Amino acid sequence: MPVLCRPAVDVPEHAITLEETLDLARRLHHDHDSLPLALRLISHTEVRTRHLVQPIEKTLSHPGFEERNRVYVEESRKRVPPVVTRALRNAHLTVGQIDAIVYVSCTGFTMPSMTAWMINNLGFRTDVRQLPIAQLGCAGGGAAINRALDDCRAHPGANVLIVACEFCSLCYQPTDTTVGNLLANGLFGDAVAAAVTRSAGGSGIDLERNASRLVPDTEDWISYAVKATGFHFLLDRRVPRTMEQLAPVLREVAGEHGWDASALDFYVIHAGGPRILDDLSKFLMVNATMFEHSRATLTEYGNIASAVVLDALRRTFEAADLQPGARGLVAGFGPGITAEVTLGRWTADDSTPAPPGDRVQNRRRSLP
Repeated sequence: MPVLCRPAVDVPEHAITLEETLDLARRLHHDHDSLPLALRLISHTEVRTRHLVQPIEKTLSHPGFEERNRVYVEESRKRVPPVVTRALRNAHLTVGQIDAIVYVSCTGFTMPSMTAWMINNLGFRTDVRQLPIAQLGCAGGGAAINRALDDCRAHPGANVLIVACEFCSLCYQPTDTTVGNLLANGLFGDAVAAAVTRSAGGSGIDLERNASRLVPDTEDWISYAVKATGFHFLLDRRVPRTMEQLAPVLREVAGEHGWDASALDFYVIHAGGPRILDDLSKFLMVNATMFEHSRATLTEYGNIASAVVLDALRRTFEAADLQPGARGLVAGFGPGITAEVTLGRWTADDSTPAPPGDRVQNRRRSLP
């Protein structure tokens, strides 16, 4: 069985607290008719701290979409390599033993993808399969895990690197003052995360089953409007209630595998907001403490889009309270409304050596 190994996660050095966010909202939108509502919604997010790729003064300015995307490219090339290095070490693999790269991001755009830059600059083989995912938003982290599992099944012996790079702060739109956008300004944060799915061996989640589901007629609930100033995030007021529709999906997927979604040992859930976790607890009939790692990500980092599930998994590793064989579920939710679900069992084998046959090429800036 392919094993999803311990993720590596990094957040930028520029932090902003909830109190600072509320003060900024009061200062920037003092004459907004719905300011009291926006402040109340931001306060209820449970987000205490977020990390930004630029200082807040630069974040609040808008130099144009071209410059914003230039910053995205520059910062991703600077911040992705060290996270990838740590993820490879966590998986006991070297760069030459990676057979595919799944790169997820919805906050910037490059063509060729960052996968091509990584192959050219970080020592990956030139026959590595590339899969960039850009338009699944917060569901992208779950989708990346699922596509990695698919690749391992399609190519026995393969090892797949997953990278999630989200700089949500580069999507800040100072002239967009809808209540939904004001809420987003206090909810989303920046992060880079990476993890490896090994074909065999290693510690983490022994991946057994995956599934993708889309809730019909919810296409306009979460979306981007692409304008001259870049990506404008659109959030429908119905989004917080999606768990009533998605909880049955989780039950269905688990049931097809012979498992009860309400009686698992661990849950790694995308935390779009506290209502998502509260409602999932209610509709799945699971104690809210089972989502403590997802909630900790939300509180300490905010909604870091596709990187949430990888950070929640990192926290699961750090808790070190699961026994081999423990059954669990990973789920990412995003635009569509889309659910990406993975089922697996906890496995522990930190002594696993790197597989033989390392095919490292001599390339510049090689990783270990």
